[in-house]
Amino acid sequence: MSDDELAWETLSSEVAYECPGFEIVHDDVRLPDGTETDYDYLTEPPAVVVLPFVADDATSAEIDADDREVVVIEEWRQAVGRLNRGIPVGSVEPEDDDLTLGAHRELREETGYEADSVEHVLTTEPVNGIANSVLHYFVAEGCTPTAEQDLDANETIRVDTASLADLRSAALADDLRDGRAVTALQHHALRERGN
Repeated sequence: MSDDELAWETLSSEVAYECPGFEIVHDDVRLPDGTETDYDYLTEPPAVVVLPFVADDATSAEIDADDREVVVIEEWRQAVGRLNRGIPVGSVEPEDDDLTLGAHRELREETGYEADSVEHVLTTEPVNGIANSVLHYFVAEGCTPTAEQDLDANETIRVDTASLADLRSAALADDLRDGRAVTALQHHALRERGN
C-alpha cells in the first residue's frame, strides 16, 4: 500500500469476469476518509505499439520527413462497430524476454513486415481510471515485407502504407480515431521538434 494520504486501501480483490484477453476485477476498498466502497476495473497484459517506417532506398537526407511511408493496418473493431485504421498493437507474450522482441513479433504477425531496428520511445497508462493497461511504444525503422501475416483467430487485418503527412492530416481532421496511433504520431512529432 502507498503511504500517500490519497491512497485507497484494498480490503479484498477478486476476478468478477474473465475472457480471452482481459479480466474484470472487483475490489472492496477503503477511501482516505474511511468510507468503504467497491471498485471494478479491467486488467490486461501489457502491450506494444509499433510506429513502423518503411525502408527506403534513398538516404534520410534526401527524403522529407513528412514523405516517409508508414505501415498501417485496417481492422474491424466490434466495440465501436466500424473499421479502424491504426498501427500494429499487441499483447506482450510470456516468451518476450525483452519488449523489443514483442515489438518485432507483433509487427511481423500483423503486417508481414520486419524491421531492421526498433526503439522504445514511450510508455503510457492510457485509461488508468478504469483499466491497468500499459502501452509500450516503439518506432520501427527499415521495415520491409518479408513474411506472411500470422494473425490471431479473432483478427482480420488489411495492411497498407501511408505517408506520415497523410496520417498527421487524418489525425488533425478527426479521421484517425485510434488513440494508440494518434499518441504515437504526436510523440513522434514532439521528438522531431526536440531534435
